[in-house]
Amino acid sequence: MTENLSENELLQQRRSKLDDLRKKGKAYPNSFRRDSLSQDLKNQYAQMSKEELEENSIEVSVAGRIMLQRIMGKASFITLQDMKGQIQAYVRSNDLPDGDYEEFKTWDLGDIVGIKGTLFITKTGELTVNANSIEMLTKSLRPLPEKHSGLVDTEQRYRKRYLDLITNQESLEVFQKRSQIISSIRDFFTSHEYLEVETPMMHSILGGAAAKPFTTHHNALDMDLYLRIAPELYLKRLVVGGMEKVFEINRNFRNEGLSTKHNPEFTMLEYYTAYADFSDQMDFIEKLFKHISEQVFGTFKLKQDGIEFDFSQPFTRIRLKDSVAQKLSVDSNLLDNRDFLLEIGKKYKIENLKNLSNGKILFELFEELVEDDLIDPTFITGYPKDVSPLSRSTDGDDSEVDRFELFIGGKEIANGFSELNDPDDQAERFKDQVAQKSAGDEEAMEFDSDYVEALEYGLPPCAGVGIGIDRLVMLLTGAQSIRDVLLFPQMKPKV
Repeated sequence: MTENLSENELLQQRRSKLDDLRKKGKAYPNSFRRDSLSQDLKNQYAQMSKEELEENSIEVSVAGRIMLQRIMGKASFITLQDMKGQIQAYVRSNDLPDGDYEEFKTWDLGDIVGIKGTLFITKTGELTVNANSIEMLTKSLRPLPEKHSGLVDTEQRYRKRYLDLITNQESLEVFQKRSQIISSIRDFFTSHEYLEVETPMMHSILGGAAAKPFTTHHNALDMDLYLRIAPELYLKRLVVGGMEKVFEINRNFRNEGLSTKHNPEFTMLEYYTAYADFSDQMDFIEKLFKHISEQVFGTFKLKQDGIEFDFSQPFTRIRLKDSVAQKLSVDSNLLDNRDFLLEIGKKYKIENLKNLSNGKILFELFEELVEDDLIDPTFITGYPKDVSPLSRSTDGDDSEVDRFELFIGGKEIANGFSELNDPDDQAERFKDQVAQKSAGDEEAMEFDSDYVEALEYGLPPCAGVGIGIDRLVMLLTGAQSIRDVLLFPQMKPKV
């Protein structure tokens, strides 16, 4: 029995079968063409009666990977898996050319085969292809993981995603949903007359967000470049140029640690709208989430980890300072007092406390006390100016900016703000960022003189938003780790 063979013996056995195929000139052919996929056939024909199928004699060509086998004397059943699911095939010696059935019985789980035949319904009511022609298309040289348990080792699922997709239907469905979510986003933006654009992934000046970059080197120019941490400054240049509604689904790179919430390479949706502010964008996001949930999932209500999110209802909106005050059970005005902030910051062990501004201490307290508890869709507004170097200041309160972040399920999903379009103010904030970098802040931005020059030509009043696609997919599919929604997450090399 093959179950009792060692891995090396199984590999050798399969290679011997491949050698036999090579000798017969049957190894790795590419002439077979299928005309049908499993689920499409089921959708179209599974409700037909046995008599109707016999009467119509529906001929099909299917291809896929053998996932199940019931090999018997003169007739056998196999299950093929293709991109849309699985379908059963009935293979009988009398229906095939001489010698083909005996050869078929040597095939293994994991082999990729092509079958031509007619559809019928078995006694158990399963739509099945009655094979009149079979062909080995690709010999699988390695046995699949055990069929009942699939690939259960989490690390192996990430390192060998191809096996995970073959054997774990749930994993495949997550990535199918990811694709549908991104398509839904594109549909929504194009229907609202946004123009999809592409901006550079290699930047000569670090900017667009506060993050540690990856550095590379351009040999011909003999200069270092940064992998993009955000496309923001390029997208706003386009708004200056008259592209008043733009979006980009982009790859960003940030040189940060690995966790269930972070991967150094990730996907963002970023978009900008002229003649709009951050409040308009919050309204727009609510419409976007309604669109995605209805189009992809067929409902406004999604249940994840026992929590139901109803995207048809208005999202909660609360100022950052008020959210911290509620957690501390104090009057929000107390959070303007530096001595009080230092006292609270010390209590919650905020690092480098004395060197932080009031706004940064408040922001640190928010991350420590509030963020994880924001389960229902919630917009946090009123961010401190000194943690938002690209945001427009709030009218009447220069310490805050017109910015929001959207939290759902304790995770930050979106970040948006009314854009700073005053070139002089922007130049001063860049100078402040440079000073912070000189003081040791590795995440601070550099002075982008070209961007300031672009603003001098005039950036219309506008607002922009970034939405993390990976975290969004996690939320909507119930995935517990960002690695579950990335086909090839970054992994520490195996020793």
